Amino acid sequence: MLSRHALTSCSRQPNAAFHYFRRSLATETTSEPSSSALIPPVRTKRLPRAQISASVILNRSPIITRTPTLFERAYYAYQARIRRALHNPFPFDFYFKQGSLLETQFSMEEKKRERRAFGPKFNKEEEFVSKEKAAADKAAADQLALQEGETEELMPRVHVADTNRDLKSLDRKGKRNIYILLQTKQDSKYIWRFPQGGVEKGELLHQAAQRDLYSECGENMDTWIVSRNPIGVYNESPLDPLSSEPKPEKITFFFKAHIMAGQAKPNEEIISDFAWLTKQEIEQRVEKDYWEGVKDMLSDY
Repeated sequence: MLSRHALTSCSRQPNAAFHYFRRSLATETTSEPSSSALIPPVRTKRLPRAQISASVILNRSPIITRTPTLFERAYYAYQARIRRALHNPFPFDFYFKQGSLLETQFSMEEKKRERRAFGPKFNKEEEFVSKEKAAADKAAADQLALQEGETEELMPRVHVADTNRDLKSLDRKGKRNIYILLQTKQDSKYIWRFPQGGVEKGELLHQAAQRDLYSECGENMDTWIVSRNPIGVYNESPLDPLSSEPKPEKITFFFKAHIMAGQAKPNEEIISDFAWLTKQEIEQRVEKDYWEGVKDMLSDY
């Protein structure tokens, strides 16, 4: 009977023995002090908000063709010889009246082109022309060239600004891409950089770049920003080895722009000097970290 009552009581309260065990465990764990409660939380310093700037890489494109290299000249001469050797003879009898001045001029120019392609001795043995006729043909050809304005002298490929080393002239380095660089005072020293400025609240980056360009270089230029998307970004390191205080991170977005007309007239209150420079000349003036950030945005030619 005792065993039956014991089984009946256990069946009514199956977890009675385990309730006490769980309560005792909970009491023991809550009674011990937490080790983490004794250590105060470590508060880290929040870094200041990053300073965002917009900058413009203002470019003047080449205004004359680049001088071909020695390999390019040899390749073009080889192609000219092949083309002249394989082309059909030009039917000048159909286009020029026999004995006319235009026919004479075409024949003389064609001989020059053939000798330029095949050498100065090409078809020398076929020329049996009297001196009087040769002089008359040359005089007639010179008169025709004078009438058509072919005797005018061409402009030199080297501008006066190059010989005088005028770095503020837009006519210098006509075969190269040149960019405007500004000199300004920053932290008690003068540095060279591209036109740049801050971004106002609610202002788009390309709008800020255009406004900063006019504020630093004047509005006497006809410029065009190529795209609303920046072509590169420069992240200046906020760490200062002489100071333990964190400095705000400086992020500069660069936009590509072209100048079509006009000239820069910088604001003398903030800009001390400016120059139109090639990529290699820019490397010699800017800081090393700044150069590493902008060199891939510039053209080598």
